[in-house]
Amino acid sequence: MGKSLIVVHPRFELSWSFAADHFHHLWQAQGEVQFHRLDNDNGQNLGQIIKDPIGIFRLAALGVPVTKDCLEKFTDLKEATFQGSYSRDTSEQVDQYLQEHNIQTYSHPSEGFWGQTVSEYGLALTLCGLRRIPQLHRQILTSLEPWDYSPPGGVGRPGARAGQFGDNPNFTSGTIAGKRVRIVGVGNIASRYASFVSMLGADVAAYDPYANEPCFHRAGARKEWHLDQLVKDAEIFVPMVPLRESTHGIVTADHINALPRGCLVVLVTRAKICDVDAIRQRVLADEISLAADVWDVEPLPLDDPLLGRHNVVHTPHNAGRTIDANKTWAEKLADQFRPV
Repeated sequence: MGKSLIVVHPRFELSWSFAADHFHHLWQAQGEVQFHRLDNDNGQNLGQIIKDPIGIFRLAALGVPVTKDCLEKFTDLKEATFQGSYSRDTSEQVDQYLQEHNIQTYSHPSEGFWGQTVSEYGLALTLCGLRRIPQLHRQILTSLEPWDYSPPGGVGRPGARAGQFGDNPNFTSGTIAGKRVRIVGVGNIASRYASFVSMLGADVAAYDPYANEPCFHRAGARKEWHLDQLVKDAEIFVPMVPLRESTHGIVTADHINALPRGCLVVLVTRAKICDVDAIRQRVLADEISLAADVWDVEPLPLDDPLLGRHNVVHTPHNAGRTIDANKTWAEKLADQFRPV
């Protein structure tokens, strides 16, 4: 039996700091593995790093420069993956060599490796936005006032603060159950999020012009054919598609302005799929609330008026990179290699 080889560069581990070790763990259970972690950017390519490539039949090159001359030394190579931080990392010349020598190569078929991580984070942001959990936590660090639920004068009044009720009734609050959740997208992330809120009892509708009918069934969402209809009755509005040329600004200012007063907007994929200026204006006017992990300018300046508001939950763009997502990244590549 031949050997497996994993070579990982620090530039790869800037983004995926747990993935290479998990890849190594997966392959160790199948036989002999050479594992090389470079300490710094020494400028060497794969062929210069590996002095004896004979007998290596499968390869994972993670952030490591690879040339056609490198690969000519790997005379026993049958399968390989060449990954940068986000996508396959090979030149046209290398691709041609791999094809001519019948070396099977693998890449991620989708970004499903972080679908669970990001969708769960979106659910958490939704709950935090509904119940103002981060704001309350921050307030009780310096004041006992949040513990007092009595209305002014101690006289109960309809629709006001009362025993253990501290939500803001001017915005969507309380349970996900029974809420009209309107989602843009039914892909890897959005379909999971839709299934979560559907399971919790929400009325879920989604718009995605690029998805087929089974995607909506899997998500537990009613298909909405028109985005301008989707926004009209949203209590929770969740734009959740990747940022591409076709999706940039897909949610326009007209769509944002059509959201009902008090709507909670949840942003957890990319902010620029929306007209962020329109969101900002309505949030600052106390017309809608916001729970966001992303924005068009990151990091938000410390003096940005969005920060610290009673109707804003904001986190620093960290929904996607859990240890679990790192492991899934490795697994979705390793599973494609032939069993040993």
